[in-house]
Amino acid sequence: MSYDLYKEKAAFIRRTVLDMLESAGSGHPGGSFSATDILTVLYYGKMRLFDDPRDDRRDRFILSKGHANPPLYAILADKGYIEKEELKRLRHFGNKLQGHPDMNKCPGIDCSTGSLGQGLSVAVGMALGFKKQNKDNHVYVLTGDGELQEGIVWEALMAAAHYKLDNLTMIADCNGLQLDGSTDEVMSLGNLADKVRAFGFEVAEIDGHNFEEITKALDIKPQGKPLCIIARTIKGKGVSYMENNFAWHGNVPQGELLEKAKAELGGRV
Repeated sequence: MSYDLYKEKAAFIRRTVLDMLESAGSGHPGGSFSATDILTVLYYGKMRLFDDPRDDRRDRFILSKGHANPPLYAILADKGYIEKEELKRLRHFGNKLQGHPDMNKCPGIDCSTGSLGQGLSVAVGMALGFKKQNKDNHVYVLTGDGELQEGIVWEALMAAAHYKLDNLTMIADCNGLQLDGSTDEVMSLGNLADKVRAFGFEVAEIDGHNFEEITKALDIKPQGKPLCIIARTIKGKGVSYMENNFAWHGNVPQGELLEKAKAELGGRV
């Protein structure tokens, strides 16, 4: 897929997410929009996928920042893994699309997530399992920068490097904000690239909204070590008043703000 088509697809996903959040009346637009471009390249360009989401030959994806699941659900519906009507029932009781990904309810979800910090550990286990079975499946995990403050993440980094998991790609969605402030204010990560590199990872730093940079970073294939892509992103990307504003971490726009968001994302006003 060309970079222009990625851009068009990402815009479509963001518009779909806004409709989903409007229907649900709750959700997390900020982190959803910061991750959308990365998810677009993964699912429409890089991951090995099949018509059947249960096909064992497929690559695996874990959304460790599980609260940002609306764009993932929108992509799964666009690819035919779930019915598009399900998107209108986001966060509704008993629906497939819960507030955090549930692998027992939603086809195409490889891991139930939501308790922040745990996704990378599960990804390490998956990647190690594929290595032990001599399978060439690749495991991708998307983390938030806020959850990198969790100690379990650093244990997982150490294990991934120890087992030389070059079939593991960790993508850190670094939008610099979390629930109640900036990551620097809450608990600074310092020089994240140097720290992860010191743990034994290959590291690439990119603009997480530049489709060319995302694509090239995902093409990196280090030998004998896992890859960490540090993606600098904008929380709320695509909606002017949401961008770089932590107040939109878990709020859904209503009234005039909703109409303004729809207009900026290209939706009907």
